[in-house]
Amino acid sequence: MPIETSPWDSADLLDTPAAVAAYIEAAIEEDDASLLTHALGVVARAKGMSKVAEDAGVTREALYKALSAEGDPRLSTLIGVLKALGLRLNVQAA
Repeated sequence: MPIETSPWDSADLLDTPAAVAAYIEAAIEEDDASLLTHALGVVARAKGMSKVAEDAGVTREALYKALSAEGDPRLSTLIGVLKALGLRLNVQAA
């Protein structure tokens, strides 16, 4: 008898500001720009892509493109998305 599984979507667990912050922090710690872009896309999906795009000052299509697997968002887009998600970029010594 085959094992039944259900699809996993990490966006389902991003329901608090603390969960969102921890998720993005974990992505940043990996030093992989594509992973960070993916994580931002997951959070944006969890929050509502249209709302995040509006709050970030970009079109929904541009946000999907910037946060896609091939995406490489501009710094201004990254800052806008972080702000729209209620996050702030901080820098500390490595």
